[in-house]
Amino acid sequence: MRYYPAGADLPSPHEVNLVVEEAFREYGDGRAQMPPKIYVTFEKGDFRTMPAYLPGIGMAGVKIVNVHPENPKIGLPTVMALTVILDPATGMPDAVLNATALTDLRTGAAGAIAARYLSPKRRIVLGVIGSGRQAAAQINAIADVLEITEVRVWSRTPANAEAFCRRCEGHTCEAVSLEMACDVDVIVTTTPVRTPIIRSEWVHEGTHINAIGADAPGKEELDPAILLRSRVFVDDPTQALHSGEINVPVSSGLFTAERIAGTLGEIVCGRKKRERRDEITLFDSTGLAIQDLAIAALVMKTGDGIVLPFP
Repeated sequence: MRYYPAGADLPSPHEVNLVVEEAFREYGDGRAQMPPKIYVTFEKGDFRTMPAYLPGIGMAGVKIVNVHPENPKIGLPTVMALTVILDPATGMPDAVLNATALTDLRTGAAGAIAARYLSPKRRIVLGVIGSGRQAAAQINAIADVLEITEVRVWSRTPANAEAFCRRCEGHTCEAVSLEMACDVDVIVTTTPVRTPIIRSEWVHEGTHINAIGADAPGKEELDPAILLRSRVFVDDPTQALHSGEINVPVSSGLFTAERIAGTLGEIVCGRKKRERRDEITLFDSTGLAIQDLAIAALVMKTGDGIVLPFP
């Protein structure tokens, strides 16, 4: 068994986008095993367990990941993760990966894949709601598949948005109002809020939205009216209904499962797509274990790791 620590030699967004897209294709074809993630909740956060098996690449394993929004106040990441890889033939532990940075990359890749297939424009103005690590990961991943002409960033703390823009190398980036950050071609939301902050009247026709921040029951970033104006795609229907952007509108009766237009896997496989340039499309991302297996395989292929005897 080997341990793969996080380090400077992380895979590029392009490499991650490719392997994560292939994982969604395998999922869309019905060849992956992936039970819904399980949540254990605490006073200030939660942790989730995420098992999966991808026969196409011969990878099986489970990720354990926490989400504690107040962690940055004490110098810790909001999200930290560990992935254990098993040999499908024997069940023998094969590797343990520090998946904290990898989680950012694989989530960014899902947003990039959705934007690539669902944005009606190849050259875009990108609006980013939130200024944390996932905001940066989304920009880097989307820049691999679309040409970003301008980035508009909003944060609850304006100084954080301004600092984010100074770090946003290679892009014209401006800290703006929340309304201006929504007056764009592609919107990415990455906040942990539980009361919607994006108003429907701010989102114009033809926009694509990656809803990333709502990844647990009770979280909600978008005015439910936006969902009713949109064709809504999810990464996994069960997870989205439980803990995605649609979870609160569904539980309150404002949205129904029948309105889900399809999954990202179906989009990648060509069975679903944007139907009109002027419609609003929305990708509700909860994060799938198949993404973690795909990026783990990439790291294990290119990295050396540290040998840990087992059993």
